[in-house]
Amino acid sequence: MFIFNLLCKYLTTFGSYLLLMGRSIAMPDRMRMFFKRYLKEMSQLGVDSIGIVLLISFFIGAVICIQMKVNIQSPWMPRWVSGYTTREIMLLEFSSSIMCLILAGKVGSNIASELGTMRVTQQIDALDIMGVNSANYLILPKLLGLVTMMPFLVVFSSAMGIVGAYSTAYVGHLLPPDDLTLGIQHSFNAWFIWMSIIKSMFFAFIIASVSSFFGYQVEGGSVEVGKASTDAVVCSSVLILFSDVFLTQLLS
Repeated sequence: MFIFNLLCKYLTTFGSYLLLMGRSIAMPDRMRMFFKRYLKEMSQLGVDSIGIVLLISFFIGAVICIQMKVNIQSPWMPRWVSGYTTREIMLLEFSSSIMCLILAGKVGSNIASELGTMRVTQQIDALDIMGVNSANYLILPKLLGLVTMMPFLVVFSSAMGIVGAYSTAYVGHLLPPDDLTLGIQHSFNAWFIWMSIIKSMFFAFIIASVSSFFGYQVEGGSVEVGKASTDAVVCSSVLILFSDVFLTQLLS
């Protein structure tokens, strides 16, 4: 009985999510207003996240390079192994999947708390009373804004990770920069960049849509807004991990 009730609860939530996305993904009534909000969300969700993306990617690239050199590379391996593995890890997983998990905490909680606050202060109800499709007006710019900016964040993350690896080579003197360059260039597959971008766009849609759903459906007061933010981050992270398995298998 418990499992049946839990299943019914999840199916009801999923149905509500689909209905909300159906209302959100529609042609805006006023394109000028939509475009203005779209640019605002691109700045708020994407541009404002560049700093933390660059900072984390720089140190992760440096740490990966150090770990590969100290713990894995041996006289039996080519000297370019550290550069090769750093590039592959940054392109295949970190810059797309792990970075999106980090942004789920920053961007997802932002979206959920913003919409949740608008719900408890009855601003969304006021939009509905005026005949405005509040879901389309509030959620669609966030969806498109984050999906638009996420590929740029992925490219910046990959590039900064390589910069971090080079900083280790030059400052730490763990390996010659020429060996690092040789590893980064070894057997380079351009499809990995596109695969990382495609995955990140799916993850961006998950973050924006799930966070918007939890924020839009808030009932109660400020305590429920905080709970919605936490639920949005947790649910987005779990869905990103699940979808990462299928997307990696599909795109590889």
